[in-house]
Amino acid sequence: MRAKLTYCVLAAVLVGYFVLAGSRGVLLIEQGTPVTIGLGAAVLVLPLLGAWFLWHSTRFAVLAGRLARQLDAEGGLPADELERTPSGRIDRAGADAVFARRRAETEARPEDWRSWFRLAVAYHDARDTPRARKAMQRAITLHRTEQRAQRDASQPPA
Repeated sequence: MRAKLTYCVLAAVLVGYFVLAGSRGVLLIEQGTPVTIGLGAAVLVLPLLGAWFLWHSTRFAVLAGRLARQLDAEGGLPADELERTPSGRIDRAGADAVFARRRAETEARPEDWRSWFRLAVAYHDARDTPRARKAMQRAITLHRTEQRAQRDASQPPA
C-alpha cells in the first residue's frame, strides 16, 4: 500500500510539472518570434514524452498487478524461498538457483503466462530489471491472448 501511495504522489507531482512546463512552452510559442517558437516547441515535447512514459509505466504496473492477483487467487504466486544475508539482502547464489528453476519451467511451457510471470519475479530478485520487465511484458501479452481465446470460445457462433 505504501508503494502505491508513493507512486501516486510522484505521478501527481510529475503531472503538475508537465502542466507547468507545457504552459511555459505555450507562452514561448505565443511570443511569435522564430527563436521562441522553436524553444516553445522543444519545451512542449518533453512533457508529452514524460506523459507518455508515465502512462505506459502506470499501465504496465496495473496489468502486472492484475496478473499477480489472479495468480495469487489460483495459488500459483511464487513463494519467497530466497535465502537472505543477515542484513536482509537476497543471497545471490540462492537467487541464481531459483532463477535456473524458473527458466527451466518457462522453457518447458513457453506459452504459459504464469511461468513467464514467475520468471519475471526471478529476474527481479536477481536484480536484472530490464529482463524482468521483458518477461513480465511477455506474461501480459500471453495472458491477453488467453483471455481473448476464452472469450471467443464462450461466444456462440454467428
